[in-house]
Amino acid sequence: MGKLAVLSLSFAALAVLIGERVITLRHLILYHRELSQNYLPNCHYVEGIECGAEDITILENGLAFLSTCVKHPDLPSYSDDPGKIYTLNLLDSKIKIKATNIKGDFDKDSFNPHGISLYTDDKDGAVYLFVVNHPQGKSQVEIFRYDEDENALQYIKTIKHELLHNVNDIVAVGTESFYATNDHYFTNGILKLVEPFLSLPWCDVVYYSPQTVQVVAGGFLLANGINISPDRRHLYVADLLKHKIVVLEIQKTTVLSHVKEVDVGSLCDNIEVDRESGDLWLGCHPNGLKCVFHDPNDPPGSEVIRIENILSEKPRVTQLYSDDGSVIVASSVATQYGGKLLIGTVYQKALICDLKL
Repeated sequence: MGKLAVLSLSFAALAVLIGERVITLRHLILYHRELSQNYLPNCHYVEGIECGAEDITILENGLAFLSTCVKHPDLPSYSDDPGKIYTLNLLDSKIKIKATNIKGDFDKDSFNPHGISLYTDDKDGAVYLFVVNHPQGKSQVEIFRYDEDENALQYIKTIKHELLHNVNDIVAVGTESFYATNDHYFTNGILKLVEPFLSLPWCDVVYYSPQTVQVVAGGFLLANGINISPDRRHLYVADLLKHKIVVLEIQKTTVLSHVKEVDVGSLCDNIEVDRESGDLWLGCHPNGLKCVFHDPNDPPGSEVIRIENILSEKPRVTQLYSDDGSVIVASSVATQYGGKLLIGTVYQKALICDLKL
C-alpha cells in the first residue's frame, strides 16, 4: 500500500475518532437541552451577592454559610476582590448577609473559596468550617473555628497534599478529617480538557486525616459535590458528566463500597442533605455547553433537583425550580431551611424563594 493511501486511511480514522468523541461529549454536556421555566413563589435576590455563592451550607440553627467569588480562568468574574465567607440567618425576616471576619495568620488577599463543609464537635459544640481554597490556582483545604458571638473565623491550619490536587468539594467528618472530590486527574490545563474529551473516568474521592491520606473511590468522569447521610453511613458524590448521584457505603473510614447510582438528567454540582428527612438537594447546570461559552445573550440556565428516599429501590427525583438564565445564571447549590429555598451560583447571584412542598 502506498504512503498516500496509508496517510489517507490514517486521517480518515482520526476524523472518525474525533467525530465520535465530539458526539459523545455533546451528549455528556447535554448541549441540546432547553428549559421551561418552573418558578417558586416570592423569589428575590440575596442583597450583596454579585459574584456568585458557589457553595452554601446551613447549621441546625438556620445560620447559612456562603462561599463567594470563586475565580477560575475559564469563568467570568464580576469582582476583583478576594473571595469571602458570608453568613445569613434564615430565621431573620430581613435576610441580610454578614461578612465573616477571618482572624489569625491567614492570607486573605489570595483567598479563593470553593466548596465548604461544616462540622460540629460533639465534645464541646465547637463549629468548624472547612473551605476548599485555590490561591494562585492551587488546591488546598483551610480549617477555621467559627465564633458566633463575633461572626468570626479563627484560622486553624492549611492542609496540602499531592492527592488533593484538584479539589472541588469537601465533607468534614471530624475536626481535622474529611472526604474530598478531585474534579480532574491532571493539573495541566490542556490535559484537563483532554479528560472529558476522551471520557476518562479518572476523578476520585480522597479521605484525609492526620494519620491517613488515601484515594478511597474512583471511576468518576467529573466528581463534583460530595456530602454525607445524616446517619453518616453513606457518601453521596455528584458525577457531573454522567448525570448521576453515586451512593457509597462507608464500611470503614477508608473502605467504601458502591451501592447504586441515581440518574438526575442534569449536570449536578453541589449536594446538600436535609438532616431530618435525608433528602438530597442539588444545584444543577441544565446545559453544559452554555456554561462553557457564557454567552450573555444566551446565558446558562439554573435547575434545582430534590431526591427523596435515595436509598430505597425507587428514589423520587423531582425538579423544584428551573430558569433559562433570565433570573439566575449557572446554579451550583441549593439548600432549604424553614420553608425557604436558597440557591447559589458559580459566578453571578444568589436567590431565595418560598418553598412549596
